[in-house]
Amino acid sequence: MADQEHIDDIEKGHPSIPAESRGESGYNSSSSDDVDPVPLYEAKEPAVAQTTIATDTCTTKVSQDLSRNAGNVLTNVVSRITTRTWPEPSPPPDGGIAAWTQVAMGWLVIFCTWGWVNSFGSFQTYYTSTLPQSPSTISWIGSIQVWSCLIISVFSGRLLDAGLFTPTFLVGATIQILGIFLMSISNQYWSLMLTQGLLTGIGCGIIFTPSVALVTTYFDKRRGLAIGLTTTGNSAGGIIYPLVVRQLIPTLGFAWTSRVLAFINIACLTTVFIFMRPRLLPRTSGPIIDFTAFRELTFMGVTGGIFANSMGTYFTYYYIASYGKEALGLSYSSAAIMVILINGSGIIFRVIPPLFADRIGPVNVMCPVILGWAIVAYCWLAVDSVPGLYIFTCFYGIFCGSFQCLVPVALASVTKRLDTVGTRIGMGFSISSFAALTGPPIGGAIQAANGGSFKQAQAWAASMNLIAFLCFAVARIHKVGWTLKVKC
Repeated sequence: MADQEHIDDIEKGHPSIPAESRGESGYNSSSSDDVDPVPLYEAKEPAVAQTTIATDTCTTKVSQDLSRNAGNVLTNVVSRITTRTWPEPSPPPDGGIAAWTQVAMGWLVIFCTWGWVNSFGSFQTYYTSTLPQSPSTISWIGSIQVWSCLIISVFSGRLLDAGLFTPTFLVGATIQILGIFLMSISNQYWSLMLTQGLLTGIGCGIIFTPSVALVTTYFDKRRGLAIGLTTTGNSAGGIIYPLVVRQLIPTLGFAWTSRVLAFINIACLTTVFIFMRPRLLPRTSGPIIDFTAFRELTFMGVTGGIFANSMGTYFTYYYIASYGKEALGLSYSSAAIMVILINGSGIIFRVIPPLFADRIGPVNVMCPVILGWAIVAYCWLAVDSVPGLYIFTCFYGIFCGSFQCLVPVALASVTKRLDTVGTRIGMGFSISSFAALTGPPIGGAIQAANGGSFKQAQAWAASMNLIAFLCFAVARIHKVGWTLKVKC
């Protein structure tokens, strides 16, 4: 009886055991000869198989979960260093009160930055007559100023994309104005290098690139016109600052002249701080430097053209007044007019080329402009009279304004994503900063090596513009080929 109850319990726990395999006891044989005795422990095999299958299924599921989690982590990491997974920004309004207000504010920024930087020629002439250093050595102040302004662009441009425009602008404006006030109490070469060269240059660079890039995000079809109007602030500043220096230094002295310039910048930059605002949402991820740009021949061609052009341009800007004073015998006041003229003559032409650029593309406009600019630059070799210098200065300023107004537009046009414009423009300006840093001193060294003659330095500066034309031609051909009637 006890054995039978034990068998019944086993049957309840293992119902899958066939009746034929069971006898009166767990190990008893069946009465039929064709049925072999089956031990009870074999009844457990199906349960073991089910357990093994369940274990394998669980292991596979865990592995899939781990792979999925690892893939998610890898995707998040990659999204930090690439721009391909960012959502596309909304299209720009291409007009309206808000957009044109940004153009006006951008004009004030360019006035206070590049208008200030390009007016160094008037200071160059003054420092040459008051400091013991050579003109080539003095030009390093202006070169450091331009270099600081441009090299910092690679960082400040990315800060716009990250949504930090307002604090960035506040820091940059403070540094620039502080530099001008400290410049007013400087009377030695090293102190002017630190204040006017380094501090004001860094301040200009922090606010310049984000402001210009911000304006481009408000426009698409009218982007060239918007940037052209914005860059007229360059010419206006290049007129106002040298005019103030020319009129006030003889009466107020260098110190108070510098302070007057600082107060002008305070008024302008305060207005910008109140009204200028970014449009796009912050792009918190992504690199400071977009290394994929270095694999794009079009971008490198445009950047190389800007680099070569900057080598010769800043030498001409800084030495045009010194040429009038040293080679043609002009007084300081008369020579300073050259700086005003070279900046002011291009103010209208900073608006006309962008109108064509919006229709046929900025690179298509810049190629003939830079070629014409190179021809005009070579004409400096033939200038040997004051009227000739006035004519040359006017034409040089016209072509300079026509070209420089399209530089941000060209860099933006070879940038595929609108929310990386700040990064790409900053990269282009930072690369060209080394040309602006070395161009004037190289030109000055060439002049000094030839006994003070300007001829060889003039030829070198013009040749840089010719090289710039070749770079833009390569970029244009690579992007759209040899066909002329293609927007580029």
